[in-house]
Amino acid sequence: MCKTSFVSSIRLFILGSLSESGPMHGHGLRLLAEQEHVDEWADVTPSSIYGAIKRLAKEDLIETLRLEKHGNYPERQVYGITAAGLKSLKVIRSSALETIVHRPDPFDLAMARLGEENLNGLKTLLETRLAELHVRVGAEQTKAHRIGHYRTVTERAISRHDLHRLRGEISWHEELLGQLPEIVADEQSRKRSSK
Repeated sequence: MCKTSFVSSIRLFILGSLSESGPMHGHGLRLLAEQEHVDEWADVTPSSIYGAIKRLAKEDLIETLRLEKHGNYPERQVYGITAAGLKSLKVIRSSALETIVHRPDPFDLAMARLGEENLNGLKTLLETRLAELHVRVGAEQTKAHRIGHYRTVTERAISRHDLHRLRGEISWHEELLGQLPEIVADEQSRKRSSK
């Protein structure tokens, strides 16, 4: 069954990490995110971890277990997942696995409301977008090669998912470019008939 509810990736990352790896402080979670290069394959940024920790603690999904001080570093709170956090993790993980995320692209609305001033430059715009998509595919392939040995089998599969989505965008943009004469003629016809 596919749902359409919103899943918070940062919550999933923090709760899942604490559940799997045990108690950690915020800096440890940030280092884990950097080590796993999570920002390169998920919508989690290491800089968002501290704010999310505060929210999760306020909701009693994680709790401070102790304070640690090492050398001259500032004192750090070590967090653990609570029983409520484990329940929440189960729900979030299940929802993430069952939910198909497909968000509308503002580009589609912009295309539907082109405006006469955009018709002449549309071919160049689409070619530029297509070139950028090809660059992104190349970058994803380079990144996959560069950090592939750090990734698990599942994380490598996730990387291929991203590549397939980019290639789908390339295919659609190529199709759109092929339809460009028809699109421009239709837009011009509609603009003339509305005057």
